[in-house]
Amino acid sequence: MLYKFAALSSLVATASSKILYAGVSESGGEFGVYSNTATPGTGLPGRFGVDYAFINKTTVDIFVDQEKINIFRITFLMERMCPVNFATGKGLGSKFNETYFSEYADAVNYVTNVKGAYALIDPHNYMRYNDPSQQPGTGSVIGNTTDPRAATSADFKAFWNELASRFRTNPRVVFGIQNEPHDMPTSLVLQNDQYAIDGIREAGAPQLILAPGNGYTGGHSWTQASQGDAPSSEYLYKLVDPLKNTAIEVHEYLDVDFSGGHANCTSPGPTYLANLTSWLQQHNLKAVVGEFGGGANQNCYQYIDDLLTYLADNDEYVGWIAWAAGPIWGTSSACCGQDTGNLEPNTLNDLGQPGAFDTVWKNAIHPNIPKVLKRSGVSSLTL
Repeated sequence: MLYKFAALSSLVATASSKILYAGVSESGGEFGVYSNTATPGTGLPGRFGVDYAFINKTTVDIFVDQEKINIFRITFLMERMCPVNFATGKGLGSKFNETYFSEYADAVNYVTNVKGAYALIDPHNYMRYNDPSQQPGTGSVIGNTTDPRAATSADFKAFWNELASRFRTNPRVVFGIQNEPHDMPTSLVLQNDQYAIDGIREAGAPQLILAPGNGYTGGHSWTQASQGDAPSSEYLYKLVDPLKNTAIEVHEYLDVDFSGGHANCTSPGPTYLANLTSWLQQHNLKAVVGEFGGGANQNCYQYIDDLLTYLADNDEYVGWIAWAAGPIWGTSSACCGQDTGNLEPNTLNDLGQPGAFDTVWKNAIHPNIPKVLKRSGVSSLTL
């Protein structure tokens, strides 16, 4: 198989121990589909710039030029990229809505080609497809053979093969397989992850891949049963990447139930990531914390500092991405209490006070941005 870039020959076990990636999620491409009555198809396909959007280029400039971060996790919705009425009635596969794709590609290309940062491609679907009207609960679990409406794992592979083929010549892209799978057999999470990896590599794309686990890919629960399903730790080490350029993606909020729904932080990251760290060591794997956050208060500032210090001090972690900025949050909170606001620069919270960029980011996240990050070359586990 020929790749556009030189294949990476180093093993994951010999990868750099530095934090290579530090950045922020750009959330908005999945907006505009919620329905109080869980009506499938609500907000689809939606209006670009009104119901959904991907990035605000001027604030991406701020993050790159002033904050010196190097990665943006850019969310999108699979039902918009692959409308449900495409293909054989299941929709997911290699046929794309070219208008939506071009809008998304413009965002990715701005981040990577204009600003020289890395873009993490994020299908924000919870390993479900066909009804996002009340995410994260609605939609058929991908690969569920007992659900006649469900897209198959092969459909998921075809989707990733097509998407990767369109970005395989962009070395600054990172492929995030899926946002927060949950409430499904962990063996099926492994199966879908592997199908995605196979599809990406068969497309000739050599870039870094991030693979999620079950239970909303929580780092704190990685070695625990989740919603009655087996721990992610029992399956995810079985993933095979011929280029050995895949890492684990975990999410880690610091509030009482790890949801990111509360303003107070009570769950210290170093304590709750300890078992995951040992598992990564055991299997010579690396991880990226793809979501984290905290409220606008001194307590959470300290918890976030402790978390990011822990990641920097442990060789198993190669990156972190805060949740979340985005072009259409307005005064709404992205996480961590209704009055926290979001990480989009130059925004206020719902009380008309400074938003999370001026509070959480500047007090807790900015001081932890490494001076040395990966700035060039194909996305990988080495500097």
